[in-house]
Amino acid sequence: MLLTDDGVSIEARYEPSPEPGGEPSEQLALVVGHGFSGALERPALRRVAMAFRQRTAVITFSFRGHGRSGGRSTVGDREVLDLAAAVRWARRLGHRRVATVGFSMGGSVVIRQAALQGKTDEIQPLHDVHQGERTGRSQGRTDAMSSAPGEVTDVLAGAADVLTGAADALTGAADALTGAADGAAPDAVVAVSSPARWYYRGTAPMRRLHWAVTRPAGRLVSRYGLRTRIDPRGWAVDPLSPVAAAPLIAPTPLLIVHGDRDPYFPLDHPRMLASAADPATSELWIEPGYGHAETAASPELLTRIADWAAAHA
Repeated sequence: MLLTDDGVSIEARYEPSPEPGGEPSEQLALVVGHGFSGALERPALRRVAMAFRQRTAVITFSFRGHGRSGGRSTVGDREVLDLAAAVRWARRLGHRRVATVGFSMGGSVVIRQAALQGKTDEIQPLHDVHQGERTGRSQGRTDAMSSAPGEVTDVLAGAADVLTGAADALTGAADALTGAADGAAPDAVVAVSSPARWYYRGTAPMRRLHWAVTRPAGRLVSRYGLRTRIDPRGWAVDPLSPVAAAPLIAPTPLLIVHGDRDPYFPLDHPRMLASAADPATSELWIEPGYGHAETAASPELLTRIADWAAAHA
């Protein structure tokens, strides 16, 4: 069990690679963030870990509100604290090179955590960073997940997020962390099937997910049907969106992976992320025939992701 900066217990597992490669200090560690309703023991995440482990050491964990971890899910907000705890654990185990790989919700988390954690010129601790995050939307709503705008508004808001995120980086409104100093900053980032912007409801699966997150009956179904415990308070402040965070990751290498048959997020999401990211340090893979997240990832794709991380971390 790992303890996050805000005091949540997170279950985690470390699996060294069976391949000969010297001490941990000489090996890459992949820290894997699952999608919403996933968990450390779920078959899809076990399969991902098995594939990655053929190439390098792997750390898997359950986000808050999932599996045997404590707390409640904030659907991508405070989950950056969970990921940071896992990256620091990899450093304590001796790994000098650590890459984060996130799927779906986990993809948004690895992007945001790398952007926030990589800034070292501010002193605000990670567990308070959400208090200063803004994406340009109106603040003060009691349940930030409850009122999604329409499809066209989403596109415009996503574009505004990029500009607002860049302004935040200059003004310090997106308060930063002392990431490099405490070992939580990753050396490479891979976001798979990640959303680019919040409040997206353009597909049937995402409309169902919003119902599960924002409605009492939906949260009850999530708790007992999906074994996912959701914080009913929602977001008091909009977290920095993935598309606003993407340009802040550089010079850390970033790989964006998305399937052309993703039923949750269409291709404008990865393309928006890639357009926002630094072209000198980022790549975009559009995978033909690939669906969504860890459930649909093929062994071949997972191997290529691990090899990319090993080459770029």
